[in-house]
Amino acid sequence: MQLHGLHHVTAVTGNVVNNLDFYTRVLGLRLVKKSVNQDDTSAYHLFYSDSKGTPGLDMTFFDWPRTGPDQRGTDAIVNTMFRVDGRAALDYWAGRLQANGVPAEDLDTVNGRDVLRFEDPEGQRLTLVDDGGAPTEIEVWPGAPGVEVPAEFAIRGFFAVALSVPRLERVEPILTRVLNFTESWRGPNPDNAAEELIVYGMDGGGPGKEVHLVVQPDAPRAWLGRGGVHHVAFRLRDDAEQAAWSTALLQAGVRHSGIIDRFWFKSLYFRISNGILFELATDGPGFAVDEDPAHLGEMLVLPPFLESRRESIEAGLRPI
Repeated sequence: MQLHGLHHVTAVTGNVVNNLDFYTRVLGLRLVKKSVNQDDTSAYHLFYSDSKGTPGLDMTFFDWPRTGPDQRGTDAIVNTMFRVDGRAALDYWAGRLQANGVPAEDLDTVNGRDVLRFEDPEGQRLTLVDDGGAPTEIEVWPGAPGVEVPAEFAIRGFFAVALSVPRLERVEPILTRVLNFTESWRGPNPDNAAEELIVYGMDGGGPGKEVHLVVQPDAPRAWLGRGGVHHVAFRLRDDAEQAAWSTALLQAGVRHSGIIDRFWFKSLYFRISNGILFELATDGPGFAVDEDPAHLGEMLVLPPFLESRRESIEAGLRPI
């Protein structure tokens, strides 16, 4: 059994208007679904992706304006990494970020790949990685008029997510023995040579199919807030695969949420530690199941089981 790569990453914002501006205008992603957190309907849930909302480039945000800033530390998901094609793309993004007042670090190389690290306005840690032109399912979104990103430089999907853990032995058995990840590289953490960085692959590994793990025994424990990542989801092809994983996790002693129908996909959640939440999500049915693909993200969309509450839900949301 294999997971088939990254499906989506869900993070926290405290300013949904600025968040929308940054991820659409600066990063050139498309807002493909404007909805609410199904477990907290007072909060928006925004989904940014490619032109059609392809699994593998769904960066999503819960809008929690009353939450404090993310307290960085270990036992957390600490970086979301996107793929672009080539050094020229990284040079383009370095210039685009600078032009938009977004500080970025100097170009670096990690595990043989050029990378560009930066943060969104709330401190969400992001990285662009040269994927060497590897094949992608992503259908590039040209961006809104006036802020288009040239297709050859556009974001082509997720590359990886990075986790920080205080002790490797607590999570390594779940990653390798339960989830069937395979270690592909191990070396010093580029940010601190005294720490260890381990790269794991799934379903053959490579762009979109990696998890990077940093062991930080001396770091304080993280506390989730705006600018932090809530959970990461991995791809399953269909309901049958999800049912098989549900059984396999329980047999391995990993308790989980059970399968939850999110309407655009089905989800199964479990923790690999106190601070790191994983989700296994089906690829379908997708975001076009209830909207015209040409008009994704333009209206507040609710799944059918919330539609009867639309009036009260809309009354509790700030217009965006």
